Amino acid sequence: MTLFIDVDHAARLFASVGIRRAIREMAVYIEADYSRWAQFDKSPRTANHSADGVIELMPTDDGQQYSFKYVNGHPDNGQSNLLTVMAFGVLADVHSGYPTLLSELTLTTAVRTAATSALVAKSLARPDASIMAIIGNGAQSEFQALAFHEMLSIKELRIFDIDRDASLKLKHNLSAFPDIEVILASSVQEAVKGAHIVTTVTADKAYATILTPEMIEPGMHINAVGGDCPGKTELHADILRNARVIVEFEPQTRIEGDIQQLEADFPVVEFFRIVQGEVPGRENDAQVTVFDSVGFALEDFSSLRYVHDLAREHAIGERIHLVPTPANIKNLYQLLDQSPAIAPSRLRTVL
Repeated sequence: MTLFIDVDHAARLFASVGIRRAIREMAVYIEADYSRWAQFDKSPRTANHSADGVIELMPTDDGQQYSFKYVNGHPDNGQSNLLTVMAFGVLADVHSGYPTLLSELTLTTAVRTAATSALVAKSLARPDASIMAIIGNGAQSEFQALAFHEMLSIKELRIFDIDRDASLKLKHNLSAFPDIEVILASSVQEAVKGAHIVTTVTADKAYATILTPEMIEPGMHINAVGGDCPGKTELHADILRNARVIVEFEPQTRIEGDIQQLEADFPVVEFFRIVQGEVPGRENDAQVTVFDSVGFALEDFSSLRYVHDLAREHAIGERIHLVPTPANIKNLYQLLDQSPAIAPSRLRTVL
């Protein structure tokens, strides 16, 4: 039987531990997996592009467990009241190929993206960072805000979105956390001025220039989350040329990240090298750092491991009959027998 986690289950899981604790704990899983980078089978995700968006598969394994995520990116979905990004995924046993977990990954990916952003920023942001700007106040913004508050003690948040209703939504949702001061900015420039950390998390699939060089101040850390597929960027190329750029998996980021604008040999640092202590993160107080984040399969592997462990700990989820279990494994046809022995009540069991 396969453990099944739907959206309601995931929401209950994160509520059971609290969202800030969930982000912090997921970051521990992600860091642990980056520390054993060499054990993973790694490849850029497989993407099928259309005029409306993209559908992607993100696989990896560590020799013991295999995972994949199905994820889309359809910027115009909001016009039909559909999510622009949604996902689900599987964790499986490498030795048998059998799935151990089938899970929603839309809510979970929001948690893991925020956890990854804050985890990387702990190595790249100034030690005294306390002010952050978030440009793009859509579905990911609350998670980013809470991750940086929880893991880097960010106290002041400046927010901006061309859709002011999105900013008002973010401010309202964060009002439940009175230890975060939220300031609505009237422009990108106003939001980023004096900020120690700037997160860009916009949705348009376009060569956009959200940040330009004159906005960048010495010592600033830029968490570039929104540029995550070919033809989609957020940063002016000169910002990258004058910064220390950190990536997850270089072959994938060359295709999908903001560095797709630059020459193929532009120097970047893969995050696992920082985790393993091979190289430093920030090198000096004045250095501008950029996390060119596109999302990598290893992080989804980590998030599925975390959800699996959390679900078993809290007894949340369902066991489903995803893989046939005929009495005779060579007689799959017998499952077509509509006898009471395979009544529907056998096919779904509450955990």
